[in-house]
Amino acid sequence: MEEVSARFVAQKISKARWRPLPAAALQPPDIFATGSWDNEDNRLALWAVGELGSGEYLGEPQLLCDIGHDGDVMDMQFLDQERIVAASSTGSVTVFRHHQNNQTLSVNQRWEKAHYHVDQDTSCGGAACTGVICNNPEIVTVGEDGRINLFRADQKDAVRTIDNADSSTLHAVTFLRTTEILTVNSIGQLKIWDFRQQRNEPSQIFSLTGERVPLHCVDRHPNQQHIVATGGQDGMLSIWDIRQGTMPVSLLNAHEAESDCSKVGMQFLAVLKM
Repeated sequence: MEEVSARFVAQKISKARWRPLPAAALQPPDIFATGSWDNEDNRLALWAVGELGSGEYLGEPQLLCDIGHDGDVMDMQFLDQERIVAASSTGSVTVFRHHQNNQTLSVNQRWEKAHYHVDQDTSCGGAACTGVICNNPEIVTVGEDGRINLFRADQKDAVRTIDNADSSTLHAVTFLRTTEILTVNSIGQLKIWDFRQQRNEPSQIFSLTGERVPLHCVDRHPNQQHIVATGGQDGMLSIWDIRQGTMPVSLLNAHEAESDCSKVGMQFLAVLKM
């Protein structure tokens, strides 16, 4: 039986992500990032597990470095080995760089008010950035304002913005292909967007039948791009084949509470061997 190590961190953790490994790597990942929420001082942190170069085994996660984060960390993805993209409840999107030579984190790029609400007096109030997905150098964000942004890590302005992409909150996003993304919203819909098209409308829409249960997360099968999984507020895991029809091909009563893990779908897809 494998040993389980735990560490008390005195913060509410909203997201955790393993740092991706090089394609040729054989060892399991040993660095992960965490983001916090609902704290007076939210932090983004990097942790090490496993063995040190000297062969010394780390019995519990060891903090490498951390940095303050403005607002709750709503989502977080590694852009590459050194950079992490964090989505904030304030509506901003920040790229942090990990300096491995001295184990520090710094702000590499920030897009303020990437997501926002426009009030009647035309003033802008922040809207939470609820989801982010990366395909280096491209970064796609969605938010509770129903907006989709396409950024590039080396550019200050958005490459493309789809205002009013959805009349409801967009909760999560994933890449289907290099030019295509898939979003899920608070009324049980999946929408495919093709950035090659100039019109600001989805190329396909899929919906849950019956009650419009909010979908909180989405992920694509690692090998079969036409198979995706979503997790709903009712704890239901839905498997979709986007080549066939507009409704899920399989429903699994996976959780007693809402599903809110961006990678939960692929765990079930691996089991199903679809």
